[in-house]
Amino acid sequence: MTHRRTIRARVEMSGVGLHYGRNCRLAFAPASPGAGVRFRRTDLPGAPETPAHVSFAVATERRTQLGTGDGSLHTVEHVLAAVVGSEVDDLTIEMDAPEPPILDGSAQPFVDALAEAGIVEHSGVAPELRLADCVRVVDGESVYVARPSDALDIEVVVDYAHPLIGVQAGRWRVTGPTFRSELAVARTFGFMHEVDALRAKGLIQGASTANALVLDDRGVVENTLRWPDEFLRHKALDVVGDLALAGARVRAHIAAHKPSHRGTVTLVRELVANALKEARVIEIDEIMKVLPHRYPFLLVDRVLEIEANRRIVGIKNVTVNEPFFQGHFPGHPIMPGVLIVEAMAQVGGMLLMGTVDDPGSKVVYFMSLDNVKFRKPVKPGDQIRFELEMKQIRGKVCRMAGVAKVDGTVVCEAEMAAMVRDR
Repeated sequence: MTHRRTIRARVEMSGVGLHYGRNCRLAFAPASPGAGVRFRRTDLPGAPETPAHVSFAVATERRTQLGTGDGSLHTVEHVLAAVVGSEVDDLTIEMDAPEPPILDGSAQPFVDALAEAGIVEHSGVAPELRLADCVRVVDGESVYVARPSDALDIEVVVDYAHPLIGVQAGRWRVTGPTFRSELAVARTFGFMHEVDALRAKGLIQGASTANALVLDDRGVVENTLRWPDEFLRHKALDVVGDLALAGARVRAHIAAHKPSHRGTVTLVRELVANALKEARVIEIDEIMKVLPHRYPFLLVDRVLEIEANRRIVGIKNVTVNEPFFQGHFPGHPIMPGVLIVEAMAQVGGMLLMGTVDDPGSKVVYFMSLDNVKFRKPVKPGDQIRFELEMKQIRGKVCRMAGVAKVDGTVVCEAEMAAMVRDR
C-alpha cells in the first residue's frame, strides 16, 4: 500500500508562458486527501477549478489543454510531468494566467519547487491505474502500445529529418529518482523554419533561445545540449506529463512511436476506459466508523465500489421490518421518496468523507437538492443500488449527481450539494 502524498507548504514562482507570452504567477498549494490534482485560475471571478483529468482535455496543437473558454488552461504538460515525477497525488496549482511559466523549458524548476515545499504523506491510498489487457492507439503518425505492468515503463522513439536528431530511441522506468536524473531537465525544442507559421497561429509568443532549444539547418541556435538525445528525453517527459491526466499513478509498459500531445491524450482516454478496476467493498462496521447515523436512520448496508473523489456505488437492502413501513402505508408498503434520497445522500457522504483526514470527527451537511425525480416505487424485498459521481469539489463543499436503481431500473435520480463540518 502506498500512501497519498501532498506538499507541506505553499510555494510560488513566476515567468512568461511559452505560447501566449503572458506573465503568470504559479503557486503549488497543499490539498486534502482525495482532492487529486487541480488547477485554480485565481485571475478569474470565483477562482474556478479544473481537475487534471483527461475528461477535461481538449485536442490542441503543440500543447496540452484543459477546459475551454475563459477558464481554459494551456501548456500544462511540464507542470504535470513534475507532479508525476515527484509522486504527488493531491495538489492545488494556482495560476493567474491561462498558461504556466515556461521557465527554462524543462520540468526541473517545478520539481525543485515541489521539493522546496516539502513532499509529505497523508491519509488515503494512492490511486493506481492498472491494465487488464493490452491497449493500442494510432493517432496520425503517433503509435502507442500499452501493456499490463507493475511499474511505469516508457519506451519512446522519435524520428526527425534533422541531422542532429534523426531516429532516437530510449527506455526508462519512471520513478522519482529516475525522473529527476534522466528526464526532468530535458528542454522543449522546435525548428527555426516553423517559427513564422506558428506565430501566425498565435503560438510560441513567449518562446526564445533561453527557454527552448531552437534548431536551424546547422544545429542548436545560441544554446548547448544537456544530452545528445535531449530531444528524445523531452518527448518522454511530455508523455509522463500527459499520463497525469489518468488521475492515478499509471502502472503500465508504454511504447510510444513518434508521440504527440494529442496522441498521448487519446492513449490516456483508452487507458482509463480499459483500466482494471478493483472494487473496494466497505462493510457496515467500517461505514459506522465514518457516518454518524444509527438505527433507524442508517440507510447504507454496504459500499461496493469507490473511486476516490470521483465515484461510489452503495446498496440498501429494503426489508419489511423497516420501521417506516408501519405507517407508509398500512397494507401497501412503499419506501418514502425522501428516505430514498436520504440513503443516496448517505452513500454520497461516504464518498465525500474520503477527502478528509479524520472522518470520525466530521459530519456531512447537505445544502441543496436539485432535479429530484422518482421513477418507480420501492417495496419490501428490493435492493437499491446507488451510483453517485462527484461533479465539482471546492474545499469542503462538493456537488454530486446520483441515481438509485432496483434490478437495473432507475427508481430515483437527484443532484445534491453538501459540505463537511466538524461533528
